Amino acid sequence: MTDRIPGFSTLAIHAGAQPDPTTGARATPIYQTTSFVFDDVDHAASLFGLQAFGNIYTRIGNPTNAVLEERIAALEGGTAGLAVASGHAAQVIVMHTLMTPGDEFVASKKLYGGSINQFNHAFKNFGWNVVWADPDDISSFERAVTPKTKAVFVESIANPGGIITDLEAVSAIARRAGVPLIVDNTLATPYLCKPIDYGADIVVHSLTKFLGGHGNSIGGMIVDAGTFNWSREGRYPMLSEPRPEYSGLVLHETFGNFAFAIACRVLGLRDIGPALSPFNAFLILTGVETLPLRMQRHSDNAKQVTEWLVKHKNVAWVSYPGLAGDKYNALAKKYCPKGAGAVFTFGLKGGYDAGVKLVSNVKLFSHLANIGDTRSLIIHPASTTHRQLSDAQKVQAGAGPDVVRLSIGLEDPADIIADLEQALAT
Repeated sequence: MTDRIPGFSTLAIHAGAQPDPTTGARATPIYQTTSFVFDDVDHAASLFGLQAFGNIYTRIGNPTNAVLEERIAALEGGTAGLAVASGHAAQVIVMHTLMTPGDEFVASKKLYGGSINQFNHAFKNFGWNVVWADPDDISSFERAVTPKTKAVFVESIANPGGIITDLEAVSAIARRAGVPLIVDNTLATPYLCKPIDYGADIVVHSLTKFLGGHGNSIGGMIVDAGTFNWSREGRYPMLSEPRPEYSGLVLHETFGNFAFAIACRVLGLRDIGPALSPFNAFLILTGVETLPLRMQRHSDNAKQVTEWLVKHKNVAWVSYPGLAGDKYNALAKKYCPKGAGAVFTFGLKGGYDAGVKLVSNVKLFSHLANIGDTRSLIIHPASTTHRQLSDAQKVQAGAGPDVVRLSIGLEDPADIIADLEQALAT
């Protein structure tokens, strides 16, 4: 044994896992069970009182899920993780832990359309109010902060436009406001970008995308960076005040730098209930083992495809931060030096109608509402994922009428280009 810190690829395979102590199974088993037997009454009481760690009920925690949680937390450089049923569920649990009715959070207006919809509409049912800021105008985040602000939310690489957020600049604003910075790192994954290194306090993921990577399982993840003082000024009572459910236990006082992850589990997941299936956790774990190989190939393929698209006569523009000359290229080199990811948008000179025709004419690409698959995927956001937004909101989100979004897969890049070429020719 040595004190050597394992590299990223080693962590992607081994973090959180060990051979099963009963059977010796090398792969993490699927613990497909609802509940777990207690040693005795005292053991049960200690688990329910948060005086001991262990398994109670799969809605709250499961050994298969626990390996996934530890692995993603290790890859992100956080103190603890919590796996939930979807990326949207992760956002609900995070905000449930931070917010009370009437509170506000500041969010980048360049986000996944589903998140914009969730923030604008579903969150209002909880009394949580979003204030939008522009990542191209960092000062807009500062102007959006009020005494009611409880968090700042951004994406490291924004979906669908591939916009790179200046994480250090936004983090400095969040610090001055005394609120945590939440970063959705779904498109980058920790292989391309580690937001905690740049000031993020909480990282969320849709495991459905590149971390799982095979388009077969939905899941979400919350990673606690362990960097925020939750007891400061009493602004976060779920962490800083005695909890009546646990005999007056103060979570931040008791659990320190992983208190947020504990709060999300025992106050959010326990009561709201979006538990991740152990079977899905197993499939996602299998995907994570090849994450470094896949993300590098995804990014390399995307670079080749975008360089070809830029020169095509039917293409008006390409938004990909990995391209020299792109307005976000400098930020991409800083935050994503190994590659700018696999998701980008481009505009067709024929506008909305051309976009609809293109997705109808591809053969290798799959036309569906997902990203991060081994397969190359295509969608016309204005007619699908972002159609619930107003025209102005679509443009703000980078999903205007002429926009086509691609998620470049792991096929041979020449075949990907050939499919686009024949589809554009029609």
